[in-house]
Amino acid sequence: MDAINIIQIVINVLRLILQILYYICQSVYYNFFGLPEKSVIGEIVLITGTGHGIGKELAIQYACLGATIVCLDINKQANEETVKEIKTINKNAYAYQCDVTRREDVFAVAKKVKEEVGDVTILVNNAGIMPCHVLLDHTINEIVQLFNVNVLAHFWILQAFLPSMIEKNYGHIVALSSITGIVGLPNLVPYSATKHAVQGLMDALENELRVTNNGKSFIKFTTIYPYMVDTGLCKKPKINKMLEAFLLLSSTKDTAGQIIKAQRQNIKTRSVPSFWLPLVSFVRLLPENAQTSIIDFIDSGVEPS
Repeated sequence: MDAINIIQIVINVLRLILQILYYICQSVYYNFFGLPEKSVIGEIVLITGTGHGIGKELAIQYACLGATIVCLDINKQANEETVKEIKTINKNAYAYQCDVTRREDVFAVAKKVKEEVGDVTILVNNAGIMPCHVLLDHTINEIVQLFNVNVLAHFWILQAFLPSMIEKNYGHIVALSSITGIVGLPNLVPYSATKHAVQGLMDALENELRVTNNGKSFIKFTTIYPYMVDTGLCKKPKINKMLEAFLLLSSTKDTAGQIIKAQRQNIKTRSVPSFWLPLVSFVRLLPENAQTSIIDFIDSGVEPS
């Protein structure tokens, strides 16, 4: 290695150190003073699973902020009820029945949305299912359906709606993972695996677009990691009474509000409640036996149903 190569390496390392210091200072500033929230007025927001729960709340709250809402759900009646509720407050919303696990259905709906509403600019992959059993009690169909809804549907939705974002180099993709996508919990083994997959999908896709656009991609990504939300999916929550004040189920309204805030602030990752991601990051620095002790101390999750 000659002197010129050594000098280039040193310069590049110094540049990297300066970049790291800059982003640390930026992060500290935003933690103290907060991030600005971008407007969603005029944006076309497509949300999956809007017939109930978090998806319904997201649709209503985005509509109240001035966005045009595209609601996708397999349950036609529940989805139309959501849109009807939005229209009572004089907001723009459109209902489309769609089985997001079927690629052909997704692409057929995408064609209608483009013709009838326009190009989607904010995409929220929210639809999900969560059967709770020990692994050996899961049926083949249950596991396959878990991956169809919680993982493969993300791919079909992205393949259908991402091209227009890439063409305009503009848009925002939001995906719901789960705390169980970071820390696997008993009675949720296949579910945890699907939520790990969502995390990997979002990380890899963001990096792929950044590299293929030479660092000039303006498509934003936000991955949300809820703990337990009162949507009806969590039928038998297991909550340590001693820590009950910190481990209660979040409401769908509050969860949706935090998701929208994270998207409007261009936050890449956010847990609900917000303390979970920093806590998990800290615990991961500890020895494995210490991590296990903390998990046993928290002693919360779900019971088999």
